[in-house]
Amino acid sequence: MAKKTKITASDIITFYMDYVVEHRIKPESVEDFAKLHQFDDVIFYEYFTSFKDLEKTIYNVLFENSLVILKQSPEYYSFSKKDKLLSLYYTFFENLTLNQEFVKQNLKGLESQLKALSTFSSLKKSFTAFIGELNLETISLNVNSIETIQQKAIKESAWIQFLFIMKFWLDDTSETSEKTDILIEKSINTGVELLDTKSLYNIIDLAKFLYKEKVQEQTYENDKKNSSF
Repeated sequence: MAKKTKITASDIITFYMDYVVEHRIKPESVEDFAKLHQFDDVIFYEYFTSFKDLEKTIYNVLFENSLVILKQSPEYYSFSKKDKLLSLYYTFFENLTLNQEFVKQNLKGLESQLKALSTFSSLKKSFTAFIGELNLETISLNVNSIETIQQKAIKESAWIQFLFIMKFWLDDTSETSEKTDILIEKSINTGVELLDTKSLYNIIDLAKFLYKEKVQEQTYENDKKNSSF
């Protein structure tokens, strides 16, 4: 059978995600992967340097697609900074949920190491660029060098928060990931308001939610252990 020649990066992404979902494992080699889908492996290397590079692109594409969806709505441009951030989170995690079979299989065994994953390097660049575009206000100190540091700190803090929510999403067994939606709202409310008012109420509200989830998780684990005797 003749090999396909009109293969796009999007085609390869789809082939790869479908393969991981179907086989519950990554392909063994680019050559075998390309052969299975009837195209020359040279075409793969025109777009990606490796499967790891492909995975970096996949998460970045999910993020960029979320931005495109948001910016297609005229209402988005009239949103407050907080609502733009909330909308992005909701849209991105909805995209993750739509592709959760791939994502959870792809990240299997790495859930507790999200901060160290190079897989998210491209995603991080796009995410922090978005945070920069929002130009979230910092506490005014009238010192340029300090405010520059504050802006960098905001981006890094937002990224850590983003990874924290992703870790929560990976473990979320609620219907349609509704608990992740709750965490997103509470986290964004707390994070944004801290920049201006250091709102104690939202910190307490977020802490209560996380404590409740941890207690429920521990209770569930204990029940499982007891039922095994």
